[in-house]
Order: sequence, then C-alpha cells, then structure tokens
Amino acid sequence: MCSTAKQNSGLWKCPEVTSDAQLRLYNSFTKKKELFVPINGNEVRWYTCGPTVYDTSHMGHARTYISFDIVRRVISDYFGYDVLYCMNVTDIDDKIIKRARERYLLKKYMEDSSIPINKVVEDCQQALTHVKEIRSRENDKDKQTMYDKQISSVENALQNLHLSSDDEMKRKKLFDDCRDNLATYLDFNHSHTTNPLENEVFLDLARHYESEFHSDMSSLNILPAHVLTRVSEYVPEIVKFIEKIISNGYAYESNSSVYFDTIKFHKQHSYAKLEPDRMGDIAALSEGEGALTTSENTTKEKKNDCDFVLWKKSKTGEPVWQSPWGLGRPGWHIECSVMASAVLGPQFDIHTGGIDLKFPHHDNEIAQSEAYFDSDSWVNYFLHSGHLTIAGCKMSKSLKNFVTIQQALEKYSSRQIRLLFLLHSWSSTLDYSDHGMEKALTYEKMLTEFFLNIKTHLRSLKQLNHSSAYTKFEEHDLTLNERFSTIKKQIHIALCDSIDTPTVMENIRQLISAANIYMNSTNITINRLLLRNIAAYITRLINIFGLNSTSSTDDIGFTRSGEQQASAVNVEDIAMPYVEQFAKFRDAVRTEAITIKNKEILTLCDHVRNEILPELGVRLEDRAGSAATIKFCDPEVLKREREQALLVEKSKQEEKERRKLEQQAAKDEKERKKLEQQKAKDEKEAKKTAAKEKKNPDTKEPSQSATNDAVTGATANGDS
Repeated sequence: MCSTAKQNSGLWKCPEVTSDAQLRLYNSFTKKKELFVPINGNEVRWYTCGPTVYDTSHMGHARTYISFDIVRRVISDYFGYDVLYCMNVTDIDDKIIKRARERYLLKKYMEDSSIPINKVVEDCQQALTHVKEIRSRENDKDKQTMYDKQISSVENALQNLHLSSDDEMKRKKLFDDCRDNLATYLDFNHSHTTNPLENEVFLDLARHYESEFHSDMSSLNILPAHVLTRVSEYVPEIVKFIEKIISNGYAYESNSSVYFDTIKFHKQHSYAKLEPDRMGDIAALSEGEGALTTSENTTKEKKNDCDFVLWKKSKTGEPVWQSPWGLGRPGWHIECSVMASAVLGPQFDIHTGGIDLKFPHHDNEIAQSEAYFDSDSWVNYFLHSGHLTIAGCKMSKSLKNFVTIQQALEKYSSRQIRLLFLLHSWSSTLDYSDHGMEKALTYEKMLTEFFLNIKTHLRSLKQLNHSSAYTKFEEHDLTLNERFSTIKKQIHIALCDSIDTPTVMENIRQLISAANIYMNSTNITINRLLLRNIAAYITRLINIFGLNSTSSTDDIGFTRSGEQQASAVNVEDIAMPYVEQFAKFRDAVRTEAITIKNKEILTLCDHVRNEILPELGVRLEDRAGSAATIKFCDPEVLKREREQALLVEKSKQEEKERRKLEQQAAKDEKERKKLEQQKAKDEKEAKKTAAKEKKNPDTKEPSQSATNDAVTGATANGDS
C-alpha cells in the first residue's frame, strides 16, 4: 500500500516562474533603473516640488506635472500601491518678493495723478539709464536680448512722445511702453529707503498665482495632491529645523543669516549626491541663493564658497519673520526639506521634480535633511522629468518666449497634450511643437475611430439574449485573442520598465491594428465579446493614463468633456432609436435626390451631416449602397475635427497656390534665362562679325544696293 505522501506527490506540481517583470524606476541617485521596493509594504510616501507662484504657469510646468501625474496614476491604479502624494507651494521667494514689490510700487506710481508729466518723462529717462547699466553687467545672451528689447521700446516711446496730443495721452503711452523699465527703477530706488512693506503685499501675489496654478492643473486633468504645504505656513517649523542642524554642527550663524557648512557635512556624509561633478559650481550655487542676494555680501559671510543660505537676514522692503537670529525669511532649499519631513517623516519613498532643480536645489535638500536627521538616507528614489523645448529651442522665462498652459489649451485639448507626453518618456527631453502635436492628434483620431467602430459592432449585442451573445471561438478568433494576450504581456513589461509609456502606446497601436484587420475581414463571424474585451482593456489603460476625466467600469473609449460629461450616462442607449430612424429617413431622401439629380437637396443632406448633427455629438458616415453608419462622439471632438479639417484644407489650398506661383516663377525664370542666352549668343555673333570685318576689310559683304545693281546688270545681259 502506498503512503499518503507518495499518493499526493503526483497530484500537483508548482508551475515554474516564467516572468520576473517587476516595477523598476529610473533613479537619479544611481542613474539607472532600480527595483522599486517601498519602505512600508504597499504604502508609498511621495513628495514633489511644487511651483514658485510668481507668474503664470507655462508648458515647462506642464512637462513636470503631467509627467508625474501619469507616473503617479500608473503606480497607484495599475500596480495598486497606496500612495500619499504631497506637494509644496513656494510662496516665500526672492522672485515673488521682487515681482510683488515692483507691481505694488508701479501701481502706486501710476495711480498718483499729482505727478506732472515732466516728472514722468524724467523718471522714464532715469529708468532707461538704470536698465542700460544692468544690461552692461549682464553676461547671459538671452537676458541681454530681453534688455535690448526693453531699451528699444523705451527709446522709441521717448522719441515719439511729441506725437501724442495731450499730457494724458503722453502719460498712457509712457506707462504702456516703459512699464518694465519703470518698475525695475522704482524697485531699485525703494531698496535704498527705509520704508517697510507689509508681508501681505507679497502673499497676495502668491495667492493669486497659486489659484491660477490650481486652475491650470485642473484643466490638464492632473490629480490634486493629497497634502498641499505652503512655505508661509511652515516658518516656525523651518526655524526649529535650522536650529537642529546648527546643534548637529552642520550650520552656522553669520551677520544674522544662517549658512549650511558643506565642507563639514561632506566630511561626515556625502554632499551633491545627485550631481557630484557640480559640487564646486559656484555660478549655480549663487543662482540658487536668489535674485535679491548679492555674491559680494554673502562671500564675506560664508566660511566656504560652496556654503548656502538656510535663513536670510531681511533687508528693507522685504517680508520678515521672527527668528533667534533676527528678522528674516527662509532660504529656498530648506523649505522643501522641512515640509516633506513634516508630512512624510524622516525617510520616504519617492521625491520628484524637474531636471533643472537637480543641482543645487535637490542636492541641497538632501544634504540639509541628512544633516537634520544625521542619517545617510532621506529619500530612496529621486525621479526627474526631462527638459521641455519649444520647436527645438530652449524655453526661457527671462526672454518671455514661453507658451503658457492656457495658450496651449486654446489650441489643443488637455487630452491631446497628454497624448504628446505619453508618446515620450517622462525622463527624456520633450519637444512641444506643431509637428509633435500632429502625431498626438493622429494617435487620438486612431483611438477615437477604433472606439466608434467597436461601439457599432457592440450595438447588436444589446439585441441578443445573454446566452446567444456567446459564440464559438473560431481560428480567427483564437488568433486575435493570442495576439491580445501577447500584447498585454508586452505592455506589462513596458510599464514595469520605469513606466515606458512610448512602448505601451506603440503596443496599443499594434493591438488596434490587429483588431481593425479582424473587423474588416470578410466571410467571418465577428466575436463581439472578444472585441469588447480588447476595447475594455484599452479603455482601462487610457483611464489609468488620465486621458479620461471620469469613467465607469462599463464605459468604452473616451468620455465626453465638460457639461456633456454630466449628462452622458446611457446617452447612446436613449438616443439611438431616434437617430436611427432619422438616419434612415435621410438615407431615403438622399437616395432620391441622387436619382433625380437634385443638388439643392443633396447640399441640405450634407449640411445636416456636417454642421447640425456634430453639434449634437452625432457623426453620420455615408456609405455607397448601404445605410449610413451612426457614431456618437464628444461634440467638442467633432468641432475640433471640423476646425482641423478646415485648417488642413486651407493649408492644402495655400500649398497649391504656392506651388502654382513657384511653377510660374520657375517658368518665368526659364524664359528669362532663355532670353539672356539668346541675347548673349547674338552679342557673341555680333562680336565675331565685327572682329572679322576689322581683320579683312576687303571681304566686307556687299551692300544691298550693290547686290541689286549686280542683279540688274545680269538681267540686261540676258542671263535671266
């Protein structure tokens, strides 16, 4: 008799592990993809550097926040991690102070009607001189160009001032053209006074742009942070944090400011972990100290050139907070260290931000935090989004040549912009251009058409009972299903590979191509449930990527935008019977109009199809010899398609006209060259003849009269 163990040994065998696909993230610490292992099981604690709110958000911000919104959604919704996402808002910063002060002083100046026009002219002239001095000290070519434009604008305004009819017109002209220069000059003058400004002057500007930022993020369908921290709300915590760093021996007070001792820290830990080669980059370190900090003053206060400020002694006209070292404000780098640690603790999983913040900001963040906790591991994974270029060129805020988020959204939808980002790696350079957006638009159209075709096939499922909806898997069904299974595996591998969305998008394209070939095949029975499974899978991915604002588990494809979204529940089920009857009626009218050759009725049929129904979210596609296909779409998508089609047609006509002009120009040029060649040939022949006559004067050809006499003589002699 066999033992129980022997009997059971052949009943089940553990399958071999055939895939080791696990999530890996490109870590800036090691500059390679590392296995992602959270500190606390399934929980992920995540901090991202938020905006410095002193101006309108631009596409550089979108590069970072859309990219990490995609990464966050994948980590949370695909891999199933429980994410706590914290973002800061920097509302105390030199840029905010300078911008707020300039605007406040300029506003007061412009509202003071008691200032005579002669004084305004004099101040504008002084402002021009002041900006020219700044320009002479500037080494950055982009900023030089910016100042040159400002100087030219002011000079033109002053030269043409006599053209304005009265003092009020002159005042308006000067304020319009000299605004930037005058604001800079007024701020410079105020810095030499003892007139204080309330903190609210600076915080009001920050609140305005913070509100604008959140609105832009919502328009881009970026998930809000779970926790939002503002620097102005954490000043007491910042002071205590700095005190602890001093007590640990890594910072020192100097002239009422506090500096981080990089040399002493580096002896015990490691400074500049992200960019060790830039450890002595004084220019970058100086820029990180802020626009209102002069290197001449700080150099005297620092022990080492590489030391950076933790607490700044405030000067006249700057916001102030109490501290053990006197009135001042936090340095830029310390702010993130304190807020991240306050919310996420002494060690957390992920820190994200733009690549331009890598050094010195993020390296200084790491150093400060490790100095505070006296540890060597504050954050485990540092992720940096790639650069953004505009049509291949660097985007520079100093030049004001950036594209704001609102400007981009006036031209493209948030979905189209996000598609552009998905077609590029989150960590590589992304070029925002018309050419790049054309690829995104093409991809969106492919998805839209696929979902519409799927829905057309699925409508018949609703007419079947539950049992008859299931059909036998034939060979062609098995082939498509196998392709579907293979692509799902490839997509999983790509998402594990540091969330490689370009590869995912290419695999989705291949899956759609395979499904389209299947749907267009003749002499086969379409398995609609298989198509629904494929469409549902792709819909799940686009939901995870944030291409839909809201959706239910039963939805297929893109959801509607704006107000349409709220009323989109079962809209197709409700409207379809009515639209079908209308489409049949239109088909009958159109067929009769074709038969009797009535162009007016055909034009009306086209108008209903092209203009009326799209506004209601219905697309009719006429097909020769069969009923028109009905597809429900987002009216906004149809509107954009129509506008883009008109633009394409206009572009084609312009291109056709351009080629026509080029052909005519080429023809004219050919004729001109032909005439020139003939002229040159004639001149050459004339020169040859003249040279020949000069060399042999006796062989000169007879004149016409001599020839006539010879002929006459010959006739008289009877030769005729």
